[in-house]
Amino acid sequence: MNRKILLSTLGLVVLACVPVLIGWVNPGGSRYYLHLAIQMLLWAQIYTAWSLMGRFGLTSLGHGAFTGIGAYATVLLWNQLGLTPLLGIPIAVALAVVAALLVGYPCFLQRIKGHYFALMTMAMVEFVRLCIVGWRGVTGGSLGTQPTRHGDGVSLYAVQFEPNRVLSYFIVLALWAGTLYVWSRVDRSMDRLALDALGQDEEAAAAAGVDVTREKLKITAISAALCALGGALFAQYQMYVSPETIAGLGISLNIVFGAIAGGMGVLLGPTVGAVFTQLLSEGLRVTMQSSQVLSALFGTRALALDMLVYGVLLVLFIIYMPKGILGTLLDRFARKRSA
Repeated sequence: MNRKILLSTLGLVVLACVPVLIGWVNPGGSRYYLHLAIQMLLWAQIYTAWSLMGRFGLTSLGHGAFTGIGAYATVLLWNQLGLTPLLGIPIAVALAVVAALLVGYPCFLQRIKGHYFALMTMAMVEFVRLCIVGWRGVTGGSLGTQPTRHGDGVSLYAVQFEPNRVLSYFIVLALWAGTLYVWSRVDRSMDRLALDALGQDEEAAAAAGVDVTREKLKITAISAALCALGGALFAQYQMYVSPETIAGLGISLNIVFGAIAGGMGVLLGPTVGAVFTQLLSEGLRVTMQSSQVLSALFGTRALALDMLVYGVLLVLFIIYMPKGILGTLLDRFARKRSA
């Protein structure tokens, strides 16, 4: 345990030095690379939140609804009512938990699972997206909206720090570290054993005394709350929200792909997945914008090819690397040590 604490502390110290290292290695492009690091940590936090459910066989395709609720509720409470995000974020998280329980309770009570549960969550995220688009007078519809800027853009009261990316980085780093702590606490709890049993055989687990509905609702509520928190901070950092960037089925599928690619059964697996997907997305964006061949063949549609690449890679990961990048590497390392 002491070794784990030492390694965790050392890792946080290294991550805390990232802004300094970026500024030292590339002073001219420090804002861009720091933005990329913040994006990686934000999505790593959201992927980790999803993996709390996904690793136990609760395959949700609706977590884009929770990130969307977290982002939009926070922004709208600030824009429409002037309610500080310091209060708006907890309210947004609570709304996301209520939405998760409203969908999860009847599903778990009726033993809806597997691909049927995935379809239910898919319907939920589409319902949330349609509500956002349909309520365009308030939400901005498909064009999105922006939080009203407060002062010079750096404000604790408005939770706006985008101009100061170093401060934004440390706030997101703290959120990511807190989510990893929740993941590890769940992993060491008795609930983990119950959820493992549910993932293997619900009927046998129920016969052994596990309250199936309660355990599933508990982990669903935690996962939804953390996703909503990540969505809220995403909106406050980007200073812009739209269904395409933080809500909807596309975001849900991106979350699933990232967590699976990195390895949802390992603590840092979703973080590895976030680094992988963000570098892949940025690489594809630069390639597609600079490639004359792709521009000639697809025009502006070339910018949407990343979803096709994600889909192909997801199939390949499921077939050849079901434990993800980090999970597979750890397995190979363990086999070499035991050989």
